[in-house]
Amino acid sequence: MTRSVHVKLAAHHDNPARFHQRIEATLTLGSDGSLQLAYVVQGLNLDLRVPTPHAPAPHDALWQTTCCEVFLGAAGQTGYREFNFSPSGQWACYDFADTRQRAPSSYDGPAPKIAFEREEDLLKLVATLPKAALPKTDTLRIALSAVLEAEGGLHAYWALAHPPGKPDFHHHAGFVLSLSALGFRPSQWP
Repeated sequence: MTRSVHVKLAAHHDNPARFHQRIEATLTLGSDGSLQLAYVVQGLNLDLRVPTPHAPAPHDALWQTTCCEVFLGAAGQTGYREFNFSPSGQWACYDFADTRQRAPSSYDGPAPKIAFEREEDLLKLVATLPKAALPKTDTLRIALSAVLEAEGGLHAYWALAHPPGKPDFHHHAGFVLSLSALGFRPSQWP
């Protein structure tokens, strides 16, 4: 049995005026314990920079252009894991011991699966994380975000929640979802 929750990401108040997109996401917890994240960006401008397809592989600095992100951590703990998903098919994973403090070990788990499609004014990116890629906790908290880049290098930022000040997807205020929103905890997974 699968369970899903649908959310809308909010534009950051400092986004350039030309970014009028609407970004929604659906999180689905699979019966195998996988977590699927489906991001839908509507209202695309023709000048949106979308990375060209590459072979699926880890790649750094994906946030410098159009990409979708998820942050996963345990409630009451400072550490968390960040995944970046590019329309190119590339991905990145980073572990943090605390806010913006990289953990000494690097991620060596299974790769996410990424599917991407673009229609006239719609971009859809679906990333599936296997159960083994998720932090081992019964209190998983989740932050979702997206970066859009226009030709010319202008960036705009979306998240479930934004802290005061400049865009900061690592801030604990963004971790507003939990797996309880999907109806059960990781310990109940098969």
